[in-house]
Amino acid sequence: MAEPIRIAILKETEEGERRVAATPETVGKFIKLGAEVAVEQGAGDGARMSDAAYAEAGAKVLTGPQALDGADIVLAVRAPDPVVLAGAKPGAWIVAMHDPYQRGERVAAYAKAGFEALAMEFMPRITRAQSMDVLSSQSNLSGYKAVIHSADTFGRAFPMMMTAAGTVSPAKVFVMGVGVAGLQAIATAKRLGAQVSATDVRSATKEQIASLGAKPIFVETVEGIEGEGSGGYATEMSDEYKAAQAELVSEHIAKQDIVITTALIPGRPAPKLISDEQIASMKPGSVIYDLAVVQGGNVEGSKPDEPVEKHGVTIIGYSNTAGHLAADASALYSRNLYNFLSAFWDEEAGKPVLDEEIGDAVRLTQGGAIVNERLRGAE
Repeated sequence: MAEPIRIAILKETEEGERRVAATPETVGKFIKLGAEVAVEQGAGDGARMSDAAYAEAGAKVLTGPQALDGADIVLAVRAPDPVVLAGAKPGAWIVAMHDPYQRGERVAAYAKAGFEALAMEFMPRITRAQSMDVLSSQSNLSGYKAVIHSADTFGRAFPMMMTAAGTVSPAKVFVMGVGVAGLQAIATAKRLGAQVSATDVRSATKEQIASLGAKPIFVETVEGIEGEGSGGYATEMSDEYKAAQAELVSEHIAKQDIVITTALIPGRPAPKLISDEQIASMKPGSVIYDLAVVQGGNVEGSKPDEPVEKHGVTIIGYSNTAGHLAADASALYSRNLYNFLSAFWDEEAGKPVLDEEIGDAVRLTQGGAIVNERLRGAE
């Protein structure tokens, strides 16, 4: 019988990253599959998960180098520097969010070191992989938290309030980009009592927006813009559509109290949706939350993790919005990873064996080379 496969969970090293790639719950599940699990001391501290809880679940809680010793699979939220992975087995899987378009040098270093890098953000958006989709689970929380952050910054009430002293009007919230984050932002703003509207380049989202009780704001003068590419992701808008959208948004945005932008295109800088001129048209005290700030931002002048005030409007955007809900984000992310590995668990081999469809989609490096077709196309 083969030796049990060893899984290592590391403490995140990037500044501000409080999430962890496995929880005591998923550690216990991996052990039931027959794996040995080592957790680096303090790995769960940022998500309020103690070393004692991991030990109780059956993991060995060790120092960083000891946790990696002989690891066949390394689980992380953010892909670690290959230098810190000394001690993992040659060919070990590094399962994490690798940010491969922005960190090509690190991907090349994984290849050189002989590791097999598996990028969870490259998970195909197909039915059987839904429970493995880390982008969706983290974006859901990001959309919620963007509204909460915005409400706190706004400094006024969201719902209509009728009092003996007079009526407080509801806040007007406009969501730009109706993917997972945008839909959650709409739902959260509605629950808080705001008057909500939303737009997207994909015409199919009109019904989704309306079903949540928000008003769809769409360009009707430009035909044939579906805006949806493979896997359900938005594609780049045509110049004609951009111009029509800018005009529509300019009219609508001036009446809004809070705007939340969520537009991202994989492998490209975030599209600019809001200009300085449009910001200037908004009422003083308004708030814009840029969820795409890490990829260049949807909003002119937005900066990661640094509030910016322009024309009396506060622009905010965090580089890791989901990480502000570290416990829930870790719970969902770790279940995504467990669902991924357990779906391919070969009982006879005592380890996961990936199939071609999902394996080829998420695998970045193998056998000392970069093998992912999406990365080759980006070269």
